[in-house]
Amino acid sequence: MVEMRNMVWLVRGYVVVSVLTLVTMVVFRNDAAMVPDSVWVRGTLVAVASLVTWLFAARAARGERKMLLRLRIVTSIMLVAIVVIIALPGLFPLWFKLEQGVCGLLLLPVVVQLNRRPADRG
Repeated sequence: MVEMRNMVWLVRGYVVVSVLTLVTMVVFRNDAAMVPDSVWVRGTLVAVASLVTWLFAARAARGERKMLLRLRIVTSIMLVAIVVIIALPGLFPLWFKLEQGVCGLLLLPVVVQLNRRPADRG
């Protein structure tokens, strides 16, 4: 139960970072170099996905097994997407790649915890 609470907090952090990124995008909307179309698309999708992920985490923490599976799938996909975003040269500005790195660092322990073998869980 404690580890699930920790995962919910990490996902909340992911939501906060994602929403702050969306706010940053709006503030700097007139700077096409800082907020190109790729950032608008990815940033908006991440903000929405983070809220859905938070919903899955909260419901999984209440014992809903289907939500645990959904949380496992979504966080794993998001983590892989983050790695790809960071690795792609030139498509995203450095500030956005750094933000994605922070999101990845928040999601990594969640993915690891959710994908441990059942015998390892304690």
